[in-house]
Amino acid sequence: MPGIVGLITKMPQQRAEAELHRMLEALRHEAFYRTGTWIDESRGVYVGWSALEGSFSDGMPLANEQGDISLVFSGEEYPESGASYLVRRYEEEPTFPASLNGMFHGLLTDQTRGTTMLFNDRYGMHRICYHQSKEAFYFAAEAKAILAARPELRTPSPKGLGEFVAYSCILEDRTLFKEIHVVPAGSVWTFRDGSLERKDSYFQPYEWEEQAHLGPESYYREIRDVFSRNLPRYFRGDLPIGMTLTGGLDTRAIMAWQKATPRSLPCYTFGGMLRDCEDVRVARQVASQCHQSHQVIQVGTEFLSRFAHYAERSIYFTEGTIDVSHSSDLYVSEKARQIAPVKVVGTYGSEVLRHDVMLSPELPMAGLYNPELLAYVDQAQCTYEGFRHEHPVTFAAFRQSPWYHHGILSLEQTQLIVRSPYLDNDFVRTVYRAPKSETGIDSDVRSRLIHEGNPVLGQIRTDRGVNGNTGRMTAAAARALFEFAVKAEYAYDYGMPQWLAQIDHWFAPFHLERLFLGRHKFSHYRIWYRDALSEYVREILLDSRTLARPYLEPRAVEAVVRGHLQGNRNYTKDIHKLLTLELLHRLFFDSR
Repeated sequence: MPGIVGLITKMPQQRAEAELHRMLEALRHEAFYRTGTWIDESRGVYVGWSALEGSFSDGMPLANEQGDISLVFSGEEYPESGASYLVRRYEEEPTFPASLNGMFHGLLTDQTRGTTMLFNDRYGMHRICYHQSKEAFYFAAEAKAILAARPELRTPSPKGLGEFVAYSCILEDRTLFKEIHVVPAGSVWTFRDGSLERKDSYFQPYEWEEQAHLGPESYYREIRDVFSRNLPRYFRGDLPIGMTLTGGLDTRAIMAWQKATPRSLPCYTFGGMLRDCEDVRVARQVASQCHQSHQVIQVGTEFLSRFAHYAERSIYFTEGTIDVSHSSDLYVSEKARQIAPVKVVGTYGSEVLRHDVMLSPELPMAGLYNPELLAYVDQAQCTYEGFRHEHPVTFAAFRQSPWYHHGILSLEQTQLIVRSPYLDNDFVRTVYRAPKSETGIDSDVRSRLIHEGNPVLGQIRTDRGVNGNTGRMTAAAARALFEFAVKAEYAYDYGMPQWLAQIDHWFAPFHLERLFLGRHKFSHYRIWYRDALSEYVREILLDSRTLARPYLEPRAVEAVVRGHLQGNRNYTKDIHKLLTLELLHRLFFDSR
Protein backbone atom coordinates (compact mmCIF):
# COMPACT_ATOMS: atom_id res chain seq x y z
CA MET A 1 0.00 0.00 0.00
CA PRO A 2 1.18 3.62 -0.37
CA GLY A 3 3.11 4.95 2.60
CA ILE A 4 6.49 6.11 3.81
CA VAL A 5 9.83 4.31 3.96
CA GLY A 6 13.21 5.32 5.23
CA LEU A 7 16.01 5.10 7.69
CA ILE A 8 17.47 7.27 10.42
CA THR A 9 21.17 6.63 10.66
CA LYS A 10 24.73 7.84 11.07
CA MET A 11 25.99 5.76 8.15
CA PRO A 12 27.62 7.52 5.16
CA GLN A 13 25.18 9.33 2.88
CA GLN A 14 26.01 7.31 -0.23
CA ARG A 15 25.16 4.03 1.46
CA ALA A 16 22.05 5.44 3.16
CA GLU A 17 20.71 6.84 -0.11
CA ALA A 18 21.26 3.54 -1.88
CA GLU A 19 19.29 1.70 0.81
CA LEU A 20 16.53 4.32 0.72
CA HIS A 21 16.03 3.88 -3.03
CA ARG A 22 15.90 0.09 -2.70
CA MET A 23 13.26 0.47 0.00
CA LEU A 24 11.19 2.90 -2.04
CA GLU A 25 11.26 0.70 -5.12
CA ALA A 26 9.81 -2.16 -3.05
CA LEU A 27 6.77 0.02 -2.32
CA ARG A 28 6.13 1.04 -5.94
CA HIS A 29 3.37 -1.47 -6.79
CA GLU A 30 1.52 0.36 -9.55
CA ALA A 31 2.32 2.79 -12.37
CA PHE A 32 -0.20 5.33 -11.00
CA TYR A 33 1.75 5.79 -7.73
CA ARG A 34 3.57 9.07 -7.12
CA THR A 35 6.93 8.69 -5.34
CA GLY A 36 9.66 10.93 -3.99
CA THR A 37 12.45 11.27 -1.41
CA TRP A 38 13.62 13.84 1.12
CA ILE A 39 17.01 13.81 2.84
CA ASP A 40 18.53 15.72 5.73
CA GLU A 41 22.08 14.39 5.86
CA SER A 42 23.02 16.49 8.89
CA ARG A 43 20.41 14.73 11.01
CA GLY A 44 20.72 11.33 9.34
CA VAL A 45 17.15 11.40 8.02
CA TYR A 46 16.40 9.59 4.76
CA VAL A 47 12.71 9.27 3.89
CA GLY A 48 10.76 8.30 0.79
CA TRP A 49 7.08 7.97 0.01
CA SER A 50 4.55 6.58 -2.42
CA ALA A 51 1.04 7.98 -2.82
CA LEU A 52 -1.95 7.53 -5.07
CA GLU A 53 -2.12 10.32 -7.62
CA GLY A 54 -4.39 13.14 -6.45
CA SER A 55 -4.73 11.76 -2.92
CA PHE A 56 -4.58 13.76 0.32
CA SER A 57 -0.90 12.85 0.75
CA ASP A 58 0.14 13.47 -2.84
CA GLY A 59 2.58 16.39 -3.00
CA MET A 60 5.01 15.64 -0.18
CA PRO A 61 7.05 16.97 1.49
CA LEU A 62 5.32 19.81 3.32
CA ALA A 63 7.24 22.68 4.92
CA ASN A 64 6.57 25.86 6.90
CA GLU A 65 7.40 29.34 5.59
CA GLN A 66 10.79 29.41 7.29
CA GLY A 67 11.72 26.04 5.84
CA ASP A 68 12.90 24.64 9.17
CA ILE A 69 10.03 22.15 9.55
CA SER A 70 9.50 19.37 7.01
CA LEU A 71 6.74 16.77 7.04
CA VAL A 72 6.20 13.64 4.97
CA PHE A 73 2.63 12.48 5.62
CA SER A 74 0.81 9.39 4.30
CA GLY A 75 -2.88 8.58 4.58
CA GLU A 76 -5.73 10.99 5.23
CA GLU A 77 -6.80 13.44 7.92
CA TYR A 78 -10.50 13.95 7.42
CA PRO A 79 -11.58 17.45 8.52
CA GLU A 80 -9.73 19.07 5.61
CA SER A 81 -9.44 18.49 1.86
CA GLY A 82 -5.70 19.17 1.52
CA ALA A 83 -2.65 18.43 3.65
CA SER A 84 -0.91 21.83 3.58
CA TYR A 85 -2.27 22.87 7.00
CA LEU A 86 -0.63 20.00 8.89
CA VAL A 87 2.68 21.74 9.52
CA ARG A 88 0.80 24.72 10.99
CA ARG A 89 -1.09 22.33 13.28
CA TYR A 90 2.23 20.99 14.54
CA GLU A 91 3.47 24.53 15.25
CA GLU A 92 0.27 25.51 17.07
CA GLU A 93 -0.52 22.31 19.01
CA PRO A 94 1.89 21.01 21.67
CA THR A 95 0.04 17.66 21.67
CA PHE A 96 0.39 17.08 17.91
CA PRO A 97 -0.68 14.66 16.40
CA ALA A 98 -3.33 13.91 19.05
CA SER A 99 -5.95 16.12 17.38
CA LEU A 100 -5.65 14.45 13.97
CA ASN A 101 -8.57 12.30 12.81
CA GLY A 102 -7.99 9.59 10.25
CA MET A 103 -5.75 6.71 9.22
CA PHE A 104 -2.21 8.01 8.73
CA HIS A 105 1.47 7.97 9.57
CA GLY A 106 4.21 10.50 9.05
CA LEU A 107 7.74 11.71 9.70
CA LEU A 108 8.34 15.32 10.79
CA THR A 109 11.75 16.98 11.13
CA ASP A 110 12.10 20.14 13.22
CA GLN A 111 15.50 21.77 12.62
CA THR A 112 15.04 24.31 15.43
CA ARG A 113 14.52 21.59 18.03
CA GLY A 114 16.95 19.22 16.32
CA THR A 115 14.39 16.40 16.40
CA THR A 116 12.67 14.04 14.02
CA MET A 117 9.28 12.59 14.96
CA LEU A 118 7.76 9.35 13.64
CA PHE A 119 4.01 9.05 14.38
CA ASN A 120 0.87 7.14 13.40
CA ASP A 121 -2.91 7.17 13.94
CA ARG A 122 -4.48 6.15 17.23
CA TYR A 123 -5.88 2.89 15.82
CA GLY A 124 -2.67 1.80 14.08
CA MET A 125 -4.57 1.26 10.83
CA HIS A 126 -1.92 2.95 8.64
CA ARG A 127 0.82 0.61 9.74
CA ILE A 128 4.52 1.37 10.14
CA CYS A 129 6.94 -1.56 10.36
CA TYR A 130 10.41 -1.06 11.81
CA HIS A 131 13.74 -2.74 12.45
CA GLN A 132 16.38 -1.35 14.74
CA SER A 133 20.02 -2.29 14.19
CA LYS A 134 23.41 -0.88 15.13
CA GLU A 135 23.66 0.83 11.75
CA ALA A 136 20.19 2.38 11.44
CA PHE A 137 16.55 2.56 12.43
CA TYR A 138 14.54 1.35 9.42
CA PHE A 139 10.83 2.11 8.99
CA ALA A 140 8.32 1.37 6.23
CA ALA A 141 4.64 0.98 5.49
CA GLU A 142 5.41 -2.60 4.40
CA ALA A 143 7.98 -4.98 5.84
CA LYS A 144 9.18 -5.92 2.35
CA ALA A 145 10.70 -2.45 1.99
CA ILE A 146 12.91 -3.14 5.00
CA LEU A 147 13.78 -6.54 3.52
CA ALA A 148 14.93 -4.77 0.36
CA ALA A 149 17.61 -3.00 2.42
CA ARG A 150 18.25 -5.84 4.86
CA PRO A 151 17.64 -9.16 3.06
CA GLU A 152 19.15 -11.12 5.95
CA LEU A 153 15.92 -10.42 7.87
CA ARG A 154 13.96 -12.85 5.67
CA THR A 155 13.48 -15.20 8.59
CA PRO A 156 9.98 -16.28 9.65
CA SER A 157 8.83 -15.74 13.20
CA PRO A 158 7.60 -19.05 14.68
CA LYS A 159 5.22 -17.07 16.88
CA GLY A 160 3.91 -15.21 13.84
CA LEU A 161 3.42 -18.47 11.92
CA GLY A 162 1.41 -19.88 14.83
CA GLU A 163 -0.77 -16.78 14.97
CA PHE A 164 -1.36 -16.88 11.23
CA VAL A 165 -2.41 -20.54 11.34
CA ALA A 166 -4.86 -19.77 14.13
CA TYR A 167 -6.18 -16.35 13.02
CA SER A 168 -5.09 -15.64 9.41
CA CYS A 169 -3.24 -12.55 10.68
CA ILE A 170 -0.50 -11.56 13.10
CA LEU A 171 -1.44 -10.31 16.57
CA GLU A 172 -0.12 -7.41 18.62
CA ASP A 173 2.81 -5.38 17.29
CA ARG A 174 4.53 -8.13 15.34
CA THR A 175 5.02 -9.09 11.71
CA LEU A 176 5.64 -12.46 10.12
CA PHE A 177 9.36 -11.65 10.14
CA LYS A 178 11.33 -12.43 13.26
CA GLU A 179 13.15 -9.12 13.64
CA ILE A 180 10.67 -6.71 12.06
CA HIS A 181 8.00 -5.22 14.32
CA VAL A 182 5.06 -2.79 14.11
CA VAL A 183 5.03 0.66 15.72
CA PRO A 184 2.23 0.59 18.35
CA ALA A 185 -0.93 2.56 17.65
CA GLY A 186 -0.98 6.19 18.78
CA SER A 187 2.82 6.49 18.90
CA VAL A 188 5.17 9.45 18.74
CA TRP A 189 8.80 8.33 18.56
CA THR A 190 11.49 11.02 18.73
CA PHE A 191 14.95 10.85 17.14
CA ARG A 192 17.95 13.10 17.64
CA ASP A 193 21.35 13.03 15.91
CA GLY A 194 20.49 9.89 13.94
CA SER A 195 19.39 7.81 16.96
CA LEU A 196 16.10 6.94 18.67
CA GLU A 197 15.80 9.10 21.78
CA ARG A 198 12.32 8.45 23.15
CA LYS A 199 9.18 6.35 22.58
CA ASP A 200 5.97 8.11 23.60
CA SER A 201 2.26 7.45 23.17
CA TYR A 202 -0.25 10.25 22.70
CA PHE A 203 -3.35 8.10 23.24
CA GLN A 204 -4.53 5.02 25.13
CA PRO A 205 -8.04 3.49 24.85
CA TYR A 206 -8.64 3.77 28.61
CA GLU A 207 -9.04 7.53 28.08
CA TRP A 208 -12.33 6.81 26.30
CA GLU A 209 -13.29 3.84 28.45
CA GLU A 210 -13.48 6.06 31.52
CA GLN A 211 -16.26 8.29 30.13
CA ALA A 212 -19.65 8.36 31.84
CA HIS A 213 -22.42 6.26 30.27
CA LEU A 214 -25.48 7.94 28.77
CA GLY A 215 -29.14 6.98 28.91
CA PRO A 216 -30.71 5.36 25.81
CA GLU A 217 -32.24 8.53 24.36
CA SER A 218 -29.29 10.75 25.20
CA TYR A 219 -26.96 8.19 23.65
CA TYR A 220 -28.99 7.97 20.45
CA ARG A 221 -29.13 11.76 20.07
CA GLU A 222 -25.38 12.03 20.63
CA ILE A 223 -24.61 9.27 18.10
CA ARG A 224 -26.99 10.83 15.57
CA ASP A 225 -25.52 14.30 15.95
CA VAL A 226 -21.91 13.11 15.72
CA PHE A 227 -22.59 10.80 12.78
CA SER A 228 -24.54 13.36 10.74
CA ARG A 229 -22.16 16.21 11.54
CA ASN A 230 -18.96 14.36 10.68
CA LEU A 231 -20.16 12.26 7.73
CA PRO A 232 -19.54 14.99 5.09
CA ARG A 233 -15.81 14.82 5.93
CA TYR A 234 -15.62 11.46 4.19
CA PHE A 235 -17.05 12.76 0.92
CA ARG A 236 -14.70 15.71 0.45
CA GLY A 237 -11.87 16.06 -2.02
CA ASP A 238 -11.19 16.58 -5.68
CA LEU A 239 -11.19 12.92 -6.70
CA PRO A 240 -14.37 11.04 -7.73
CA ILE A 241 -15.93 9.04 -4.90
CA GLY A 242 -17.80 5.76 -5.10
CA MET A 243 -19.94 4.00 -2.49
CA THR A 244 -19.68 0.27 -1.95
CA LEU A 245 -23.16 -0.90 -0.93
CA THR A 246 -24.16 -4.08 0.87
CA GLY A 247 -27.51 -5.36 2.03
CA GLY A 248 -26.80 -4.47 5.65
CA LEU A 249 -27.42 -1.47 7.86
CA ASP A 250 -23.94 0.09 7.98
CA THR A 251 -23.74 1.34 4.39
CA ARG A 252 -27.44 2.20 4.37
CA ALA A 253 -27.04 4.52 7.36
CA ILE A 254 -24.36 6.36 5.40
CA MET A 255 -26.68 6.71 2.39
CA ALA A 256 -29.53 7.88 4.62
CA TRP A 257 -27.56 10.80 6.01
CA GLN A 258 -25.19 11.75 3.19
CA LYS A 259 -28.12 12.78 0.95
CA ALA A 260 -26.00 13.04 -2.18
CA THR A 261 -27.50 14.83 -5.15
CA PRO A 262 -28.93 12.49 -7.79
CA ARG A 263 -26.41 10.64 -10.00
CA SER A 264 -23.45 12.15 -8.12
CA LEU A 265 -22.41 9.12 -6.06
CA PRO A 266 -21.84 5.93 -8.13
CA CYS A 267 -22.63 2.83 -6.10
CA TYR A 268 -21.49 -0.74 -6.60
CA THR A 269 -21.80 -4.14 -4.97
CA PHE A 270 -19.77 -7.31 -5.30
CA GLY A 271 -21.66 -10.25 -6.77
CA GLY A 272 -21.12 -13.87 -7.73
CA MET A 273 -21.50 -16.06 -10.79
CA LEU A 274 -24.47 -18.21 -9.71
CA ARG A 275 -27.21 -15.63 -9.04
CA ASP A 276 -27.79 -12.15 -7.63
CA CYS A 277 -27.00 -12.48 -3.95
CA GLU A 278 -29.02 -10.63 -1.32
CA ASP A 279 -26.37 -7.90 -1.08
CA VAL A 280 -26.94 -7.12 -4.75
CA ARG A 281 -30.73 -7.28 -4.57
CA VAL A 282 -30.97 -4.99 -1.56
CA ALA A 283 -28.18 -2.59 -2.59
CA ARG A 284 -29.82 -2.09 -5.97
CA GLN A 285 -33.02 -0.94 -4.21
CA VAL A 286 -31.11 1.37 -1.88
CA ALA A 287 -29.24 3.02 -4.75
CA SER A 288 -32.44 3.42 -6.74
CA GLN A 289 -34.28 5.07 -3.85
CA CYS A 290 -31.35 7.48 -3.44
CA HIS A 291 -31.35 8.19 -7.21
CA GLN A 292 -27.80 6.93 -7.68
CA SER A 293 -26.35 4.61 -10.31
CA HIS A 294 -25.53 1.06 -9.30
CA GLN A 295 -23.18 -1.55 -10.77
CA VAL A 296 -22.40 -5.14 -9.89
CA ILE A 297 -18.75 -6.16 -9.87
CA GLN A 298 -18.93 -9.88 -10.51
CA VAL A 299 -16.40 -12.33 -9.13
CA GLY A 300 -16.59 -15.15 -11.64
CA THR A 301 -14.79 -16.86 -14.46
CA GLU A 302 -12.38 -13.99 -15.17
CA PHE A 303 -11.18 -13.99 -11.57
CA LEU A 304 -10.88 -17.78 -11.45
CA SER A 305 -8.90 -17.87 -14.70
CA ARG A 306 -6.36 -15.49 -13.13
CA PHE A 307 -6.51 -16.78 -9.58
CA ALA A 308 -2.79 -17.62 -9.46
CA HIS A 309 -1.96 -14.02 -10.36
CA TYR A 310 -4.27 -12.49 -7.76
CA ALA A 311 -3.32 -14.97 -5.06
CA GLU A 312 0.40 -14.29 -5.43
CA ARG A 313 0.02 -10.51 -5.59
CA SER A 314 -2.37 -10.45 -2.63
CA ILE A 315 -0.03 -12.43 -0.41
CA TYR A 316 2.95 -10.36 -1.57
CA PHE A 317 1.16 -7.09 -0.81
CA THR A 318 -0.11 -8.13 2.63
CA GLU A 319 2.80 -10.18 4.06
CA GLY A 320 0.87 -12.69 6.13
CA THR A 321 -2.04 -10.50 7.24
CA ILE A 322 -4.63 -12.25 5.03
CA ASP A 323 -5.02 -15.65 3.42
CA VAL A 324 -5.66 -16.38 -0.27
CA SER A 325 -9.44 -16.32 0.20
CA HIS A 326 -9.15 -12.52 0.08
CA SER A 327 -7.55 -12.53 -3.37
CA SER A 328 -10.92 -11.47 -4.73
CA ASP A 329 -10.59 -8.23 -2.73
CA LEU A 330 -7.70 -7.24 -4.96
CA TYR A 331 -9.64 -8.21 -8.08
CA VAL A 332 -12.73 -6.17 -7.16
CA SER A 333 -10.56 -3.24 -6.02
CA GLU A 334 -9.03 -3.03 -9.48
CA LYS A 335 -12.54 -2.96 -10.95
CA ALA A 336 -13.75 -0.41 -8.40
CA ARG A 337 -10.90 1.95 -9.26
CA GLN A 338 -12.32 2.17 -12.78
CA ILE A 339 -15.53 3.56 -11.24
CA ALA A 340 -13.91 5.95 -8.74
CA PRO A 341 -10.49 6.09 -7.06
CA VAL A 342 -12.03 6.82 -3.64
CA LYS A 343 -14.23 4.25 -1.92
CA VAL A 344 -16.47 4.89 1.10
CA VAL A 345 -17.29 1.72 3.05
CA GLY A 346 -19.41 0.65 6.00
CA THR A 347 -16.62 -1.47 7.45
CA TYR A 348 -16.18 -1.39 11.24
CA GLY A 349 -19.80 -0.27 11.79
CA SER A 350 -21.28 -3.47 13.19
CA GLU A 351 -17.98 -4.28 14.90
CA VAL A 352 -17.84 -1.01 16.82
CA LEU A 353 -21.58 -0.62 17.47
CA ARG A 354 -22.64 -4.24 17.94
CA HIS A 355 -19.27 -5.68 19.02
CA ASP A 356 -19.32 -8.21 16.18
CA VAL A 357 -16.27 -10.45 16.39
CA MET A 358 -14.60 -11.18 13.07
CA LEU A 359 -11.26 -12.18 14.59
CA SER A 360 -11.71 -15.68 16.02
CA PRO A 361 -9.63 -18.87 16.02
CA GLU A 362 -9.81 -21.42 13.21
CA LEU A 363 -8.09 -24.51 14.52
CA PRO A 364 -6.30 -26.65 11.91
CA MET A 365 -7.05 -30.24 11.01
CA ALA A 366 -5.51 -32.66 13.49
CA GLY A 367 -2.15 -33.99 12.32
CA LEU A 368 -1.60 -31.38 9.60
CA TYR A 369 1.14 -29.45 11.44
CA ASN A 370 3.93 -30.76 13.63
CA PRO A 371 3.84 -30.35 17.43
CA GLU A 372 6.42 -27.53 17.43
CA LEU A 373 4.20 -25.25 15.34
CA LEU A 374 1.06 -26.32 17.21
CA ALA A 375 2.67 -25.09 20.43
CA TYR A 376 2.77 -21.62 18.87
CA VAL A 377 -0.85 -22.02 17.75
CA ASP A 378 -1.78 -22.70 21.38
CA GLN A 379 0.27 -19.69 22.46
CA ALA A 380 -1.61 -17.55 19.94
CA GLN A 381 -4.91 -18.58 21.51
CA CYS A 382 -3.65 -17.55 24.94
CA THR A 383 -2.61 -14.16 23.55
CA TYR A 384 -6.01 -13.71 21.93
CA GLU A 385 -7.96 -14.70 25.05
CA GLY A 386 -6.05 -12.12 27.07
CA PHE A 387 -7.44 -9.37 24.85
CA ARG A 388 -11.00 -10.74 24.71
CA HIS A 389 -11.50 -9.59 28.31
CA GLU A 390 -11.02 -5.95 27.33
CA HIS A 391 -13.80 -3.44 26.78
CA PRO A 392 -15.69 -4.69 23.68
CA VAL A 393 -15.27 -1.38 21.83
CA THR A 394 -11.55 -1.40 22.61
CA PHE A 395 -11.27 -4.92 21.22
CA ALA A 396 -13.21 -4.01 18.08
CA ALA A 397 -11.51 -0.70 17.27
CA PHE A 398 -8.01 -1.11 18.68
CA ARG A 399 -7.30 -4.85 18.37
CA GLN A 400 -9.54 -6.48 15.76
CA SER A 401 -9.33 -3.57 13.31
CA PRO A 402 -5.52 -3.14 13.13
CA TRP A 403 -4.81 -6.88 13.36
CA TYR A 404 -7.52 -8.55 11.29
CA HIS A 405 -8.98 -5.77 9.14
CA HIS A 406 -5.64 -4.14 8.35
CA GLY A 407 -4.67 -6.86 5.87
CA ILE A 408 -7.86 -6.44 3.85
CA LEU A 409 -7.63 -2.66 4.05
CA SER A 410 -3.99 -2.59 2.93
CA LEU A 411 -4.87 -4.82 -0.03
CA GLU A 412 -7.65 -2.44 -1.07
CA GLN A 413 -5.37 0.55 -0.54
CA THR A 414 -2.95 -0.67 -3.19
CA GLN A 415 -5.66 0.40 -5.67
CA LEU A 416 -8.02 2.78 -3.86
CA ILE A 417 -8.38 5.45 -1.21
CA VAL A 418 -10.63 3.81 1.40
CA ARG A 419 -12.69 5.75 3.94
CA SER A 420 -15.00 4.64 6.74
CA PRO A 421 -16.93 7.04 9.00
CA TYR A 422 -17.20 4.29 11.62
CA LEU A 423 -13.60 4.80 12.76
CA ASP A 424 -14.09 8.54 13.10
CA ASN A 425 -12.57 9.66 16.40
CA ASP A 426 -15.71 11.47 17.60
CA PHE A 427 -17.92 8.54 16.62
CA VAL A 428 -15.87 5.84 18.37
CA ARG A 429 -15.45 8.02 21.45
CA THR A 430 -19.23 8.43 21.63
CA VAL A 431 -19.89 4.69 21.27
CA TYR A 432 -17.98 4.14 24.52
CA ARG A 433 -20.81 6.07 26.22
CA ALA A 434 -23.49 3.55 25.25
CA PRO A 435 -26.00 2.71 28.01
CA LYS A 436 -24.34 0.20 30.29
CA SER A 437 -27.39 -1.91 31.08
CA GLU A 438 -29.16 -1.79 27.73
CA THR A 439 -29.16 -4.82 25.43
CA GLY A 440 -29.77 -4.43 21.73
CA ILE A 441 -29.41 -0.64 21.81
CA ASP A 442 -26.47 -0.89 19.38
CA SER A 443 -28.59 -2.45 16.62
CA ASP A 444 -31.46 -0.04 17.29
CA VAL A 445 -29.11 2.90 16.74
CA ARG A 446 -28.46 1.95 13.13
CA SER A 447 -32.13 1.28 12.40
CA ARG A 448 -33.18 4.56 13.99
CA LEU A 449 -30.50 6.44 12.11
CA ILE A 450 -31.81 5.07 8.83
CA HIS A 451 -35.47 5.75 9.60
CA GLU A 452 -34.74 9.29 10.74
CA GLY A 453 -32.28 10.09 7.97
CA ASN A 454 -34.34 8.62 5.11
CA PRO A 455 -37.62 6.89 6.07
CA VAL A 456 -37.92 5.30 2.62
CA LEU A 457 -34.65 3.41 3.13
CA GLY A 458 -35.99 2.19 6.45
CA GLN A 459 -38.75 0.34 4.56
CA ILE A 460 -36.28 -1.84 2.67
CA ARG A 461 -35.45 -5.10 4.40
CA THR A 462 -31.80 -6.06 4.95
CA ASP A 463 -30.01 -9.04 3.45
CA ARG A 464 -30.79 -10.91 6.68
CA GLY A 465 -34.51 -10.09 6.58
CA VAL A 466 -34.38 -7.35 9.23
CA ASN A 467 -36.82 -4.43 9.08
CA GLY A 468 -38.63 -3.31 5.96
CA ASN A 469 -41.51 -4.80 4.06
CA THR A 470 -41.61 -8.62 4.27
CA GLY A 471 -44.73 -9.11 2.18
CA ARG A 472 -47.19 -11.70 3.50
CA MET A 473 -44.73 -13.15 6.02
CA THR A 474 -44.40 -11.92 9.56
CA ALA A 475 -41.17 -10.19 10.46
CA ALA A 476 -40.14 -13.15 12.61
CA ALA A 477 -40.83 -15.64 9.82
CA ALA A 478 -38.89 -13.57 7.28
CA ARG A 479 -35.95 -13.27 9.64
CA ALA A 480 -35.97 -17.02 10.28
CA LEU A 481 -36.09 -17.80 6.56
CA PHE A 482 -33.15 -15.57 5.74
CA GLU A 483 -31.15 -16.89 8.68
CA PHE A 484 -31.79 -20.42 7.48
CA ALA A 485 -30.52 -19.48 4.01
CA VAL A 486 -27.37 -17.98 5.51
CA LYS A 487 -26.63 -21.02 7.63
CA ALA A 488 -27.48 -23.44 4.82
CA GLU A 489 -25.09 -21.68 2.46
CA TYR A 490 -22.32 -21.74 5.07
CA ALA A 491 -22.95 -25.41 5.75
CA TYR A 492 -22.76 -26.15 2.03
CA ASP A 493 -19.58 -24.18 1.57
CA TYR A 494 -16.88 -23.41 4.16
CA GLY A 495 -18.59 -25.11 7.06
CA MET A 496 -19.68 -28.34 5.39
CA PRO A 497 -19.00 -31.16 7.89
CA GLN A 498 -17.21 -34.24 6.59
CA TRP A 499 -20.26 -36.51 6.81
CA LEU A 500 -22.24 -34.07 4.66
CA ALA A 501 -19.36 -33.79 2.20
CA GLN A 502 -19.55 -37.56 1.72
CA ILE A 503 -23.30 -37.40 1.04
CA ASP A 504 -22.86 -34.44 -1.30
CA HIS A 505 -20.23 -36.43 -3.20
CA TRP A 506 -22.76 -39.21 -3.86
CA PHE A 507 -25.14 -36.67 -5.41
CA ALA A 508 -22.44 -34.74 -7.30
CA PRO A 509 -24.06 -35.26 -10.75
CA PHE A 510 -27.11 -33.32 -9.56
CA HIS A 511 -25.08 -30.22 -8.55
CA LEU A 512 -27.02 -29.64 -5.35
CA GLU A 513 -24.79 -26.66 -4.58
CA ARG A 514 -26.87 -24.62 -7.00
CA LEU A 515 -29.75 -24.76 -4.52
CA PHE A 516 -27.80 -23.13 -1.70
CA LEU A 517 -24.78 -21.21 -2.94
CA GLY A 518 -24.79 -17.63 -4.13
CA ARG A 519 -27.73 -16.41 -2.07
CA HIS A 520 -25.58 -14.48 0.41
CA LYS A 521 -21.94 -14.93 -0.65
CA PHE A 522 -20.16 -14.35 -3.93
CA SER A 523 -17.12 -16.57 -3.30
CA HIS A 524 -17.40 -20.36 -3.07
CA TYR A 525 -13.97 -21.75 -2.42
CA ARG A 526 -15.06 -25.26 -1.47
CA ILE A 527 -16.28 -25.99 -4.97
CA TRP A 528 -13.71 -23.70 -6.59
CA TYR A 529 -10.83 -25.64 -5.04
CA ARG A 530 -12.55 -28.88 -5.98
CA ASP A 531 -13.23 -27.91 -9.60
CA ALA A 532 -11.96 -24.73 -11.29
CA LEU A 533 -8.85 -24.34 -9.10
CA SER A 534 -8.04 -28.03 -8.60
CA GLU A 535 -4.95 -27.97 -10.81
CA TYR A 536 -3.60 -24.94 -8.99
CA VAL A 537 -4.17 -26.57 -5.59
CA ARG A 538 -2.50 -29.77 -6.74
CA GLU A 539 0.43 -27.96 -8.34
CA ILE A 540 1.22 -25.85 -5.27
CA LEU A 541 0.44 -28.18 -2.38
CA LEU A 542 1.83 -31.43 -3.80
CA ASP A 543 5.05 -29.80 -4.95
CA SER A 544 8.16 -31.24 -3.32
CA ARG A 545 9.06 -27.83 -1.88
CA THR A 546 5.72 -27.59 -0.08
CA LEU A 547 5.83 -31.10 1.30
CA ALA A 548 9.34 -30.46 2.63
CA ARG A 549 8.34 -27.53 4.85
CA PRO A 550 9.55 -28.44 8.36
CA TYR A 551 6.30 -27.65 10.15
CA LEU A 552 4.04 -29.72 7.83
CA GLU A 553 3.16 -33.39 7.95
CA PRO A 554 3.43 -34.32 4.25
CA ARG A 555 1.07 -37.31 4.37
CA ALA A 556 -1.62 -35.16 5.97
CA VAL A 557 -1.17 -32.50 3.27
CA GLU A 558 -1.55 -35.17 0.58
CA ALA A 559 -4.71 -36.45 2.31
CA VAL A 560 -6.15 -32.92 2.40
CA VAL A 561 -5.57 -32.41 -1.31
CA ARG A 562 -6.78 -35.86 -2.31
CA GLY A 563 -9.93 -35.77 -0.16
CA HIS A 564 -10.98 -32.25 -1.15
CA LEU A 565 -10.35 -32.65 -4.86
CA GLN A 566 -12.25 -35.93 -4.92
CA GLY A 567 -15.17 -34.08 -3.36
CA ASN A 568 -15.85 -36.38 -0.43
CA ARG A 569 -14.08 -34.18 2.15
CA ASN A 570 -14.16 -30.46 2.96
CA TYR A 571 -10.78 -28.92 3.79
CA THR A 572 -11.44 -25.42 2.46
CA LYS A 573 -10.04 -23.50 5.41
CA ASP A 574 -6.98 -25.73 5.67
CA ILE A 575 -6.27 -25.23 1.97
CA HIS A 576 -6.51 -21.45 2.49
CA LYS A 577 -3.76 -21.63 5.09
CA LEU A 578 -1.58 -24.12 3.25
CA LEU A 579 -1.63 -22.16 0.00
CA THR A 580 -0.90 -18.90 1.80
CA LEU A 581 1.97 -20.33 3.83
CA GLU A 582 3.57 -21.78 0.71
CA LEU A 583 3.25 -18.53 -1.21
CA LEU A 584 4.80 -16.66 1.73
CA HIS A 585 7.76 -19.03 1.63
CA ARG A 586 8.27 -18.63 -2.11
CA LEU A 587 7.83 -14.86 -2.09
CA PHE A 588 9.82 -14.00 1.01
CA PHE A 589 11.69 -16.79 2.75
CA ASP A 590 13.04 -19.03 -0.03
CA SER A 591 14.73 -16.04 -1.67
CA ARG A 592 16.78 -15.44 1.46
